[in-house]
Amino acid sequence: MIDPKADAGGLTFRQPDNDTLLVSLAGVWKIGRDLPSAEEVRKRLESTSVQRMAFEARDLTDWDSGLLTFLLKIREYAAQKKIQIADEGLPQGARRLIALALAVPERKGARKEAKRDPFLVRMGEEGLRFFRSTGEMVGFIGEAALAFLNLLRGRARFRFSDLFLFLQECGAEALPIVSLISLLVGMILAFVAAIQLKLFGAQIFVADIVGISMVRVMAAIMTGIIVAGRTGAAFAAQLGTMQVNEEIDALQTLGIPPMEFLVLPRMVALALMMPLLWPLFRPDGDPGGMIVGVFVLDLSLAQYFHETALNMQLSYFWVGLFHSFVFGILIALAGCLRGMQCGRSASEVGKAATSAVVTSIVSIVLATALITFVCQVLGI
Repeated sequence: MIDPKADAGGLTFRQPDNDTLLVSLAGVWKIGRDLPSAEEVRKRLESTSVQRMAFEARDLTDWDSGLLTFLLKIREYAAQKKIQIADEGLPQGARRLIALALAVPERKGARKEAKRDPFLVRMGEEGLRFFRSTGEMVGFIGEAALAFLNLLRGRARFRFSDLFLFLQECGAEALPIVSLISLLVGMILAFVAAIQLKLFGAQIFVADIVGISMVRVMAAIMTGIIVAGRTGAAFAAQLGTMQVNEEIDALQTLGIPPMEFLVLPRMVALALMMPLLWPLFRPDGDPGGMIVGVFVLDLSLAQYFHETALNMQLSYFWVGLFHSFVFGILIALAGCLRGMQCGRSASEVGKAATSAVVTSIVSIVLATALITFVCQVLGI
């Protein structure tokens, strides 16, 4: 291990005459040693009125880029005070390296400067970016619709093995996390409802709140959010990586439409699996509410399920099923859209996955609001 103070570089000053400052270098000037600072030379220059600076390096035993960095810094100080540099006393190798470093001056504008545009300019750029992204989204949805029509006519070009793989990824592999979250959501809804209902001695209506909310909306929303974070992000990352590796460009070169080969099987798989995951979510949600009702609110098991069945309607089931089907299409479109829009770097893949999740969740919330409003108008 190198001792930073052993044979450390030395620095002394002399003035042979009133106009010259002689800087004497001694010892070992290497990175990792305890080297003098160029700040000492700057202070010395400010305290004197010399016009010339020279060097003496007879006692310099060894050096590396640590010496060069020191010399370049004091050159900057000397240039600011318009002091002439005489480097004949430096080692020949150091003089050549410094000349090489100063041979090509820094080009103006080469260094990126931090610049903040005015507020209105940024607002305009964001508006233009929004309209461009909206146009891209509409075009993507149109291409997806055409690909689906080709599927109905039996002309879509994709591999059924890919479709079965995505069905497994979107369905069977998502069951554990969906079941766990659904059980917990049912318990949370029951606890929240019980806080107020206990004030009126109406604990029995916890079964109605949990059952109706889970069947009609909450089961579909929670399933959609879980699938958006799990599957939508995976779709965006997969397609984004293919974009980085230029695999999508290769498919286009071969005459294979990426919309049919890559996007269509993912969209079909998620649209089919979401309505199947939704009823699996709902029965798990009821046991969550049942646990709270039976073990916390002192309801009997028969009371709980009788109250749930008494107020349940078939229309609630169809509304929830429609929610889940729409959410599946939205999540698949969002994930595939962000993946296809991915840039050509690794960081862009992460941004695409994040954007896919955000877009999916926002789409789910907006679709829920719209469907709820329509159901309210129609009296469903």
